[in-house]
Amino acid sequence: MPNPCIPRRTLLAGGLAAMAAGCSRRLGGGVLTATDTHVRDYPTVQAVIRFGELVEEATGGRLSLRMYAGGQLGNERDTLEITTFGGLDFNRVNLAPLNSIEPLTRVAALPFLFTSTEHMRSTLDGPIGEEILASLEPHGLIGLCFYDSGARSFYNTRGPISSPEDMRGLKLRVPGSDLYIAMVQSLGADAVPMPLDEVYQSLAQGVIDGAENNWPSFESGRHFEVARYYSLTRHLLAPEVFVMSKRRWDTLSQDDRAIIRQAAKQSVPYMRELWDAQVAKSKAIIMDSGVKVNEIDPAPFAQRMRGMWDEFLTTPRQREMVRQIQQAGSA
Repeated sequence: MPNPCIPRRTLLAGGLAAMAAGCSRRLGGGVLTATDTHVRDYPTVQAVIRFGELVEEATGGRLSLRMYAGGQLGNERDTLEITTFGGLDFNRVNLAPLNSIEPLTRVAALPFLFTSTEHMRSTLDGPIGEEILASLEPHGLIGLCFYDSGARSFYNTRGPISSPEDMRGLKLRVPGSDLYIAMVQSLGADAVPMPLDEVYQSLAQGVIDGAENNWPSFESGRHFEVARYYSLTRHLLAPEVFVMSKRRWDTLSQDDRAIIRQAAKQSVPYMRELWDAQVAKSKAIIMDSGVKVNEIDPAPFAQRMRGMWDEFLTTPRQREMVRQIQQAGSA
């Protein structure tokens, strides 16, 4: 019988970690494990698989990768916990579960911070991105690279959103992050923290009215089948993060660490090529399905959301990063 003093989530994480570790042992000591909540043909999953191929090539097969896609090992919050204590070697996660762990990650998650995809990519490819990745090491994670997560917009089952007033009272799913909760609440909607794999059923059953995400996630999760209104606020261009367990990292030689860092960087342009193609494909599928898609004036949304920035920019370094990012975006 489970110990009532141990949280259910901790028991679940421990069980999943044991399963992943057992798989690793069966597959051999040179097999590295990775997880992603998205389905196998999703760009981030394919990028991590490509990363594994590069590592295998560079080590002559001494190291290889086993990918657990489609949320096989649980949601991001649980698998991130498993990764920090070494039950998994690699993990592709959204910024949301990292926001409560490391304050610098909140910078890249601020709404209406990046002016374009190119602005986001150039920022995270540079010194600011490297500093954010390095900030994860004290938390048991080695930040390897950033992947795209696209422009996130709101979709719902009730009707088009044209202004913040249209969002009042809507129950909207968000990732489990205080920043995302505050963002949705600033627009007058009710934020409902929920794992991504529960969104479709919750939309279909009316537990929530909508959510916010990019074109590929809206399509691959089949959410567009039940949420027939997609309003292009493009309020977030926050990236995804590819991380490694520091416990596993510490067991590697300097040469293997260099191989892993190089392979991760090489996987980024590959991911971006796949991502841009997937956005176009997903957009076409959604538009052909008859979903009502509408453009909006982003200014009123940005004005409402700017009020929450001060709540999450709590250190001088965070504020200086934001200043540098805005300066680059206006150049």
